[in-house]
Amino acid sequence: MIEQLPFLFWPFLGLLCIAGIHVYLGLHVVEREVIFVDLSLAQMAVLGAAVASLWGWETHDPGTYGFALGFTVLGAATFSLTRSTQGRVPQEAIIGIVYAVAAAATILILNNAPHGAEHIRDVLVGQLLAVEASDVARLAALYAVLGALHLGWRRTLLLISRDPVAAKARGVNVKLWDFLFYVTFGITVTASVELGGVLVVFSYLIVPSVVAALFAERVGPRLAIGWAVATLASALGMLTSVWLSAPPGASVVCVFGALLLLAGLVRPWLARGSIA
Repeated sequence: MIEQLPFLFWPFLGLLCIAGIHVYLGLHVVEREVIFVDLSLAQMAVLGAAVASLWGWETHDPGTYGFALGFTVLGAATFSLTRSTQGRVPQEAIIGIVYAVAAAATILILNNAPHGAEHIRDVLVGQLLAVEASDVARLAALYAVLGALHLGWRRTLLLISRDPVAAKARGVNVKLWDFLFYVTFGITVTASVELGGVLVVFSYLIVPSVVAALFAERVGPRLAIGWAVATLASALGMLTSVWLSAPPGASVVCVFGALLLLAGLVRPWLARGSIA
């Protein structure tokens, strides 16, 4: 087991890159109550990559990334236009429908493709063991730019996520800002899915934010708790994959589930202690 640890270095750093920005985006997703938007946008990216394969593009070709990003932007536009506080159809329903249709279309496209089953497996849990230093550098650079944008936009985006009615009353163009949020979100997801797969990306987005919400109210403490949980899950997940000789993506997702269960058990105990 020890001799395998050096091979986990770059995959582990790749997961930390994903954690850095997805934990923050997860705070918005939980506040907006659009929990499955990450899965839906990720699946749109995968659908775009599948369509690119029909034109002869390989997985890591620039054309494939362009198709994936284009489909993700289409999903972002859909979600920004369908968000409404008075709509008769909940936005989560729209998100679920987009995910289901995109997933079904992807399966149809890949069904007759060479190695189609392998492609579908990679979509779910990624190819973490194939991550190299160049992949980590590319992700870090992209996420740094996107993170800087969100740092500058943080007040407006947090207001819209928490209270879109109040934001609109202040003259904020909610649909425009929603579109900017979902586009940057989609760009992040498009890059992350290629490395970690849909399930891994979803776990980094949701689980740390849910655990943080159990123990903190303010944004700063939630981010600190979320990043700590994501870092711990990354390390334990990679070690578990070596110990069980299992895919690292699936191992990381299961570790996230275990940590969330542990947090759910600890939270009532802490609450009783504070009351006492």
